[in-house]
Amino acid sequence: MVMINPSMGIGPLLQLTLNISAAIILSLLKDDPKRTNHLVELDGAKERLHLFKANLLEEGSFDAAIQGCDGVFHTSSPFYNDVKDPQAELIDPAVKGTLNVLKSCAKSPSVKRVVLTSSIAAVAYNGRPRTPDVVVDETWFSDPEICKAVKQWYVVSKTLAEEAAWKFSKEEGLDMVAINPAMVIGPLLQPTLNTSAGVISNLANGAQVFPNLSFGWVNVKDVANAHIQAYEMPSASGRYCLVERVAHSSEIVRILRELYPSLQLPDKCADDKPFVPTYQVSKERAKTLGIEYIPLEMSLKETVESLKEKNFVSF
Repeated sequence: MVMINPSMGIGPLLQLTLNISAAIILSLLKDDPKRTNHLVELDGAKERLHLFKANLLEEGSFDAAIQGCDGVFHTSSPFYNDVKDPQAELIDPAVKGTLNVLKSCAKSPSVKRVVLTSSIAAVAYNGRPRTPDVVVDETWFSDPEICKAVKQWYVVSKTLAEEAAWKFSKEEGLDMVAINPAMVIGPLLQPTLNTSAGVISNLANGAQVFPNLSFGWVNVKDVANAHIQAYEMPSASGRYCLVERVAHSSEIVRILRELYPSLQLPDKCADDKPFVPTYQVSKERAKTLGIEYIPLEMSLKETVESLKEKNFVSF
C-alpha cells in the first residue's frame, strides 16, 4: 500500500499505482468534486483508492493515512508565479509541509521508502554559469540566498524543502529518494490548468511575444515512471534529475509551429536582450531507473492535444 500526496500534474503516477497496489491519496480539498472526480473515476479507484483530508501545515494530519503504508510519495508543493506573500504561499507549504509528511512517516514502522518530488529548481540555480557546454547533474544544489536576491521564490521553496527533507531523513533513518523534474508537460489528467501546461497554453492562445527564458522539459509519464522505479528498485538512492531537453522559448515556438501550422504563435521575444542560453542536464542517473525519455516534440504534441480536449485551446 502506498500513500500519494498529490500535485495536480502527477496523475499518471496515481494511474500506475492503482495498477500495482492500493493507493491512499491525501487532499486538502477531499470534498471538492472538481478536484477529485477525475481521480475517483480512474480504473481501479473504486476498489483501491481512499481519500483522506489533510493540511500540509498541520503536524500529525498525515498520521492516519500513512499508518500501515509501505511507501509514501510526497509530490505536492505549490507552483505558480504570481506570488504576493512568498513565505505563506510557497515556502511554508513546501518546507513545513514536507517535514510534516516526513514526521508522519517516521512514526510509522511500516514505511519502507519515501519518494520526494523535488525539482530541477533545487539543483541548477547556484550562480554557476549555465551555457550549452555545461552539464548540470545531481551534485549541483541551488543556493537559496542567491535565489532570494533575485526573487525566485519557487526555486527558494523547493531548495529549502529538499534541504530540510535530506536533513530530517538522515537524522531519522528514513530511506528517501528525490526526483528532480524540470517543467512537466504532456497529457493532463485533471480538469484544471497547471503552471507548466499553462506556459504552452499561453503560447498557443495568441501570446504576442514569447519569454526570453530557457527551461528544462520532461513528459509527465516519464516523471510518473521514475517515481515508481525509485520506489520499487532497491538500488535507487539519492537524487535523480529528470530533463529530456533544455530549450529556449523560441525553440518551443518553432516546434509548435511545425506541429500546428494553423496556430497563431508569437514571432517576437519579450525583450531585445540576447537569448538566455540553454545548458545540458545529465541523463546518466535517470538511465539507471530505466527512463528512456519521450522526445520533447511528442510531449508538446500530447500537451496541445490534451489542452484541446479540455477546451484550454481551440484552433
